[in-house]
Amino acid sequence: MSAPAHHCRVLASPWPGVHATEIDSARHYGRHWHATYSLGVMDGGAHRSISGSGTVDAYAGDIVCANPGEVHDGRPLHGPSRRWRTVYVEPDALPELVGGADANAMFTLPAFTDEGLRNALQRLLARMEAWTAAGRKATAADALACEESLAEAFGLMLRDHSTSAVHPTARSDADLSMVCERLADAPLQAPTLTELAALAGIGKFQLLRRFKKAYGTTPHDWLLQRRADRARGLIRNGLGLSEAAASSGFADQSHMTRVFVRRYGFTPGAWREAH
Repeated sequence: MSAPAHHCRVLASPWPGVHATEIDSARHYGRHWHATYSLGVMDGGAHRSISGSGTVDAYAGDIVCANPGEVHDGRPLHGPSRRWRTVYVEPDALPELVGGADANAMFTLPAFTDEGLRNALQRLLARMEAWTAAGRKATAADALACEESLAEAFGLMLRDHSTSAVHPTARSDADLSMVCERLADAPLQAPTLTELAALAGIGKFQLLRRFKKAYGTTPHDWLLQRRADRARGLIRNGLGLSEAAASSGFADQSHMTRVFVRRYGFTPGAWREAH
C-alpha cells in the first residue's frame, strides 16, 4: 500500500523566531504539539482535529490556530486530502514582533471564520513567499513589508480572538510626522517597523492602523511611492533605467517596473520615451 500523498514547503522570514509552512497532505497526523503559536488558513478541502476545545472541523477559508503546547492531531475530512498554510511564531518573539502584545496571551478558538483576518494572513504569507524567493536579494524594504503584515495579522488575532487584546504602548494622540519624515528623508534606507513605532511612541499594530487612517496606505507602500517618484524624476532627467532603479532603492529594474505599472499604469520605459 502506497504512502498517503504529502507535500510540504517551508517559508522563511526576516526573523529567526518566525517561519511558515505550505502543506497539501492526505496524511493522518498523530497527537503532537508545537512550542510556538501557530496561525493558519485552510486553502482547500476540510480537516478534523482534536484541540483544547474538543473535536474541531475546519473548511476552506477558515482560520486554524493553536497555542504553544496545545495537543492536537489532524486528518482529512470529506475528501482524500486538504491544503493549508500556517505561520509559526515563537512565544518570546511575539511581543516584540507585534508590539504591545501580552506575552501570556492565548488564542481562544482553534478554528473560525474571519474574512479580515484571513485577508491579512494571506498578505503575510504572500510576503513571506516573496522573501523566501528573493533569498539573498531580499531588501530592507522587503523586511518592512513582512513586518507590517505580521504585525497586522497577529495584531488582529490578538485583538479579536485571544484572551488579551493588543494594548497601545504610549499616548493615544501619537504624532506621525516623525514617521513620515523618516520615510521621506532616507528612501534608500528602509526603516524597520520597530523603528517607526518607536518614533511615534506607540505599538506596531497601532501605528499601522493610525498611519493607514491618516494617509490611506501603510508605511511600506508610502516608501515605495517615494521611491517611484524619485525614480521618475531621475529618468526624466536622463538617467538610465537600471541606474534609476538602483539610485531609488529598488532591488532591480524589474522591481521598479512592477511598481511603476501598479502605481502609474505605465512602465519606466514609456516614461523615458515620453521625455
